[in-house]
Amino acid sequence: GPVAKLLIEEARERGDLIQGRFWDSYSNLTLKTLSMLNWARRFCPQAHFLAKVDDDVLFNPGALLRYLNRSTVTNTYEHGDLYLGRVHLHVAPDRDPDSKHYLPRGAYPASVFPDYCSGTAYILSRSSLLKISLMAASSPLPTPLPPEDVFVGLCARAAGVLPSHCPLFSGGPAVPYGRCCYQAMVSIHHISPREMLRFWADIHSPPPCSWLGLRASLGVCKVRAMLGTFLGVDQGLVKVTMHK
Repeated sequence: GPVAKLLIEEARERGDLIQGRFWDSYSNLTLKTLSMLNWARRFCPQAHFLAKVDDDVLFNPGALLRYLNRSTVTNTYEHGDLYLGRVHLHVAPDRDPDSKHYLPRGAYPASVFPDYCSGTAYILSRSSLLKISLMAASSPLPTPLPPEDVFVGLCARAAGVLPSHCPLFSGGPAVPYGRCCYQAMVSIHHISPREMLRFWADIHSPPPCSWLGLRASLGVCKVRAMLGTFLGVDQGLVKVTMHK
C-alpha cells in the first residue's frame, strides 16, 4: 500500500528503519521489544549499552552518560549486568478482562510480578541484553503476552539479571518543566513532540546549570510532581501514542 511505499522511501533516505513481521498493536509491543533485542544482539556487538525509549519520552543521553561515568556504575556494569531505569516494585497482574493490561491466571499464575523497569525508558548493558534476549528466545511465549516491560522483567529474573533503580528516570507523575531539572533527568514521560523540540533547545542552550542548581532544581521539580499527583492536578500533557 501507500504506507509501505513511504516507508521504503524513508528507509532509502535515512537507512535507519527496522520492520518487524507483526501487526503494530498495543498488545504486540512485547513482540516489538523482542525484535529490538534480537536485532541489537545480532547487529550491535560493539555497543556497551542499549537504551529502549518510548516515543512520548524526552530522553537525555548526556545525563545518562554522566550517570554511568560518575559512580562505580561503569566499572560494575561495562562488563557486567545492568538493567537500569525506574523500577516498579511488587506490581500485581491485572485480572480485569476489560483492561488493556489483562493477564489471565493461565498466562501468569503468580500473584505478583518480579520487580521490573518501567517501559518508558530502560538501559541494558551488553551482557544483560544477551542474557535477556536468549532467555526470551528459549522460553515459550504465554498467550496473551504480558506487557512489554513486565515481559523484559520476567526474562531478566529468569536469567538472573536484577533491575537497578535510578531516580533520574521519570515514569510516574508528570514532571513540570524546569530547565536545570530537565538537564539533570535521564528520561521524562508524557512529553509531546512540540514540547520535546522546545525543551531540548532550551536545556542545551547556555549557560549550563551549576551542580548546586541541578541538585536544588531536581528536588523542587520532584516535590512539584508529587504535589500535582496528590492534588489531582495534571501538570503535564498526557499523551498516549501507542496504538491501542
